[in-house]
Amino acid sequence: MTLWAWGVVLTTISLFFLSVSSCRRPQENRCILPDSVELRVGDVVFRQGGGLESHAVLALDRDGEYSHVGIVVDTMGQKMIVHAVPGEPDFEGDPDRVKLDSIGKFFSSVLAIQGAVMRMDDSIVAKRASQKALEVFRRGVLFDGDYNFEDSTTMYCTELVQFVYQSAGVKLVTGEPEHVVLPLVDAEVYLPSTIYHSKHLRPISIF
Repeated sequence: MTLWAWGVVLTTISLFFLSVSSCRRPQENRCILPDSVELRVGDVVFRQGGGLESHAVLALDRDGEYSHVGIVVDTMGQKMIVHAVPGEPDFEGDPDRVKLDSIGKFFSSVLAIQGAVMRMDDSIVAKRASQKALEVFRRGVLFDGDYNFEDSTTMYCTELVQFVYQSAGVKLVTGEPEHVVLPLVDAEVYLPSTIYHSKHLRPISIF
C-alpha cells in the first residue's frame, strides 16, 4: 500500500475513533516505566501510544515500534523529559510546542503502551545535549507541523533530539529521511526508528 493510501485509511480510522471515544471508560493513569530503571541526563526515551497519531507514525515507520521520542534533562535536581509534541496542551489555548514534562506524564499509561530507554555512553556529550534541550524548551519553540528538518525555528520530536545531540557534537542520524505523504503533510521526515537504531545509542530498558 502506498503512503498516500495509508493516509486515506488512517483518516477514515480517525473518524471511527472520534465517534466511539466518548463511550470509552477512563483509563487508569500509571507510569509504565519500571521502577528499576534509573534515567540519566541525555537518555533518549521512546514511547508507543495507542492513539491515532501513534498508529499513523507506526504505519509509516516500517522499521520502528515507537511513535514518539524525547530526551531526559535535569531541572533543579529533578529528572524530566523535553519533547516536541502536538495535541497535548497543558491549559486552554496552549499551542503545540516543545514541552518539559515529568517522567510520569511522558510514560503515562494514558499516552504510552510500551517504551524504551536508549543511552549515549559519553556522559559529557549527553549532558551537553540535555542542556541544549532545556534551552530549546525555554525559548518556547513551537511544534513543527510542516516537518521541515532544515528549519530549527520549529521542531518535531525526532528533529529536536537530533538537533540537541548534533549541537553537542554527535550526529545521531546520518541516513536519508523518509518521504512522507499524508493529508496535509508532504515532507522529508526522520522517523523515530532512525534515532532508535543510531550507532551512538545503546538500549538500557525495553518495556
